[in-house]
Amino acid sequence: MKAAVVTEAGVQVRDVPEPKPTAQQVLVRVRASGLNRADLAVAAGHSHGSVGGTGTVIGMEFAGEVVEVGAEVPSGGAKPGDRVMCSGAAGYAEYAVADWGRVSPVPDSNMGWEQAATLPIALQTMHDAVVTNGRLSPGESVLVQGASSGVGLMGMQIAKLMGAKLVLGSSTDAGRRARLVEFGCDVAVDTSDPAWPDRVLEATGGRGVELIVDQVSAAVANGNLRACAVLGRIVNVGRLGGAKGEFDYDLHAMRRISYIGVTFRTRSVDEVREINRRMRADLWSAVEAGKLRLPLDRTFPLDDAAAALEHMKANRHFGKVVLVT
Repeated sequence: MKAAVVTEAGVQVRDVPEPKPTAQQVLVRVRASGLNRADLAVAAGHSHGSVGGTGTVIGMEFAGEVVEVGAEVPSGGAKPGDRVMCSGAAGYAEYAVADWGRVSPVPDSNMGWEQAATLPIALQTMHDAVVTNGRLSPGESVLVQGASSGVGLMGMQIAKLMGAKLVLGSSTDAGRRARLVEFGCDVAVDTSDPAWPDRVLEATGGRGVELIVDQVSAAVANGNLRACAVLGRIVNVGRLGGAKGEFDYDLHAMRRISYIGVTFRTRSVDEVREINRRMRADLWSAVEAGKLRLPLDRTFPLDDAAAALEHMKANRHFGKVVLVT
């Protein structure tokens, strides 16, 4: 089969052996694969959790038809012929495997492969951040840092769906800020303006937001502390603005903020299964109704995987970039 592989000369599409599912995995004929920021690090030869290095097939999410299921996949789960969307590894390929607990059905509506491939990582990541770790309660206010990314756009929609009274989103690009309203944003914030925390305080009547979902980190860390309400929560999802920086410990203590770090890289198989189960329990009816969606920025054929990664690296896209096979 064809797959996008990390080589010493960069990402190349090569013929590699078709994967075989273990007893608890599902084999999928991949029709579309979603690109994610972590793929850029893997493509550059770095590790992302247990994945990485020369010979690695890239890709964290994909959609396609089930070909085979392992002997220990629970009955009533995926079966051959099912249309599914999955999170996992090695998704930039014609075939990929996923743990049965990370497989979800593609709705019977008119959802195409490309749209289905945009959803698994965003839904799992942001339900875990907003609902499970962020402990969002109806009537609270939420700020999503890095809101114009696919995951960020989903975070705002989930917050609104779960009852947030005010949703704020940040982007340093004026054109992207203008589009955030399409995805649940009530107030768009430009974090390149040093006074952005004042904008958040103004929008919340001086209180600050109860929850910040932060994909930026270092560049906005102290601003987040200013913009967060007393007894608020900050969930650190990503570090697009740097992994190390200044942190005002006194302000953190004065506001009694809960600061929570999350990642899938140190979670067990059972933990990730539970993340997917909780997400589907809360969100699946909205997915089926088309209420949770992501814009498709551009599609590339699998053979052009390197070009697709460069397009994402240039950071001029809005929404998701997808490979089609």
